[in-house]
Amino acid sequence: MNADLVKKALEVIPNANILINLVSRRVRQVNAGGGGASRPLVADSTNLSIADIALREIIEEKISYELPEHFPLTRRSGRNRSRPKNWTSA
Repeated sequence: MNADLVKKALEVIPNANILINLVSRRVRQVNAGGGGASRPLVADSTNLSIADIALREIIEEKISYELPEHFPLTRRSGRNRSRPKNWTSA
């Protein structure tokens, strides 16, 4: 991967973990072949690795991501929960 492309892509997607996941998913998609989604979305992709093509797609905002909405998990405390039938405490 080209370090300059990584720096530019980090300006678009500031979280490095999300960037890595997005690039690796796009690389797998392009490597799979067969179909419109597997073609590079940038005009000039000669002499570039597939990871660099994915980075350029991110920089040029050809692909993006969306985080799912966060729902906090809640659970009743042990005092208020009902016990199963025939359950005995030791």
